[in-house]
Amino acid sequence: MTRMTDIKNKRQAKSEEGIYSRKANVSRLMSYFRPHILQIILAIFMAFVINATVLAKPIILQKIIDDYLVPQVYEKAAINKLALVFFGLILLGASLNYLQTYLLNYVGQNIMHRLRTELFNKIQRMAMKFFDHFSSGRLLTRVTNDVEALNELFSGVLINLFRDVVMIIGLIWVMFSMDATLATVAISVVPIIAIIAIIYRKAARKNFIQMKKMIGRINGFLAENISGMKIVQIFHREKQKFDEYRKLEREYFKASFREIILNSLGRPVVEVINNLAIAALIWVSAGDVISGAFEYGVLYTFITYVREFFKPINEIADKYTGLQSAVISSERIFEIMDIDENIEDLKTGIDCENLRGEIEFRNVWFAYNDENWVLKDVSFHIKPGENVAFVGSTGSGKSTIINLMTRFYDIQKGQILIDGIDIKEYCLTELRRKIAVVQQDVFLFTGDIASNIRINNTELTDDDILKAIRIACADHFVDSLDNGINSEVKERGATFSSGQRQLISFARAIALDPAVLILDEATANIDTETEEMIQRSMRSVTTGRTSIFIAHRLSTIRQANQIYVIDHGRIVEQGDHDTLMNLDGQYKHLIELSLKDTDGPDTDT
Repeated sequence: MTRMTDIKNKRQAKSEEGIYSRKANVSRLMSYFRPHILQIILAIFMAFVINATVLAKPIILQKIIDDYLVPQVYEKAAINKLALVFFGLILLGASLNYLQTYLLNYVGQNIMHRLRTELFNKIQRMAMKFFDHFSSGRLLTRVTNDVEALNELFSGVLINLFRDVVMIIGLIWVMFSMDATLATVAISVVPIIAIIAIIYRKAARKNFIQMKKMIGRINGFLAENISGMKIVQIFHREKQKFDEYRKLEREYFKASFREIILNSLGRPVVEVINNLAIAALIWVSAGDVISGAFEYGVLYTFITYVREFFKPINEIADKYTGLQSAVISSERIFEIMDIDENIEDLKTGIDCENLRGEIEFRNVWFAYNDENWVLKDVSFHIKPGENVAFVGSTGSGKSTIINLMTRFYDIQKGQILIDGIDIKEYCLTELRRKIAVVQQDVFLFTGDIASNIRINNTELTDDDILKAIRIACADHFVDSLDNGINSEVKERGATFSSGQRQLISFARAIALDPAVLILDEATANIDTETEEMIQRSMRSVTTGRTSIFIAHRLSTIRQANQIYVIDHGRIVEQGDHDTLMNLDGQYKHLIELSLKDTDGPDTDT
């Protein structure tokens, strides 16, 4: 019995927490209206005037029916005057409706622009650990679909919801002021609508959450498979991937179809209840109308008001769907906005304009998850201007060392020093500007070659870019293009070879004039002739600059002053090429394995 009570209490607490969270999110959404308070007040004023025109029109028609049509009194001037007033109310209501719609959409688009900008800015400031947990598809869904789901909310749902509520209150007040009995009959069906709304609310929320999850999964699947389409086609996996996508799409279709069913039921049910209310009015008042105790115009006005009464109820039901979707989307958006532990502080810290490039690891331990250590008690010291190489088998921890130098991740134990200062004390933006990394997997942005090398660094002139291209030995390739450095770069550099993309990446790193240059398997995708050109340029590039290589090619690493051999997260050997070869240890074994993978012996051995 106690266990059942505990379970019940936990469920209640969880439910209360969820309700509190939704209220908090709605409150946060409302805060985005503050900069537009004047426009909102104007929209609310328009809502009152629009409601007043709706309430006034049936009264004018009632007067025409009871004062002129039923008694057959023809007073042209009076009837024309009332007709002009009626037309004026229609014109005023339509004009204000247009202005209110325009105003609210203007406010809504501004708020959505602000939300998208804040969300993207937050994502940009997150540490790499954050992206280990959130896939690109999930983030894409939150920046696009979830923000777009707020469009209807910010573009009029809340204001029009307020207008509809005011309209309902106004209609009830006018009907009771005319006849309390008929007014009671007209609103007697409201409890039925309330019960239907509660049932719909529970079903709709559950379905909306499912839909949002499915959209995220579909976006992630599409992003991954479009990026890896070449692999899909090479291994003839088109059918398998299509089947996977069809399965995801079928689940999303089911959730979407449930939403259509729920939405489709709402309006017809309210319409049936509306007509029941009108039938009840006629049934109650028919005898009084025939006997003359009740005026025809009043009955017509009540029927009109009942129809108008159910219009905002229908609108509220429709808007509730949008509001429900918006609240769920806001929860997903604010989930990202509220993450604090993975935010990088890019601005505060010591300036490192005159960084010399002295790097020291002191007893460094690091794990991506819990205590599954990738690096174990790693220590080494790199002097300014020194050329150093890290070698080891795949997964030994080489690339992790690079990630730690640039503070993409922070260590759990030990200390990393640059120029004798803990890297945590440096301004992160300045630190990364002074450490240039050329990776094996090159990412190029849509634009042109110059913009990919400049990366929005306005201090770099075209001459600086051309100089970097020459040093990277990319001038022959770039000069062969019709537009040179202004040549178009399509998504991820799809029209360039892997070697050409690597050369552009190399030029991008050199253009920054970094204190530390890191090449992470950077020559893996470059042919032997191009690599020889880069090797010649490296002598001038590395002068006065600390250079770190992670590579398997002997020609790349044998020039290093110091070579560190990493195995299972530990440094097991260190020294220059000749010293390590004489040790007859793991380094020599790795070199022999690499030579077996070539067509013949390396000419440098």
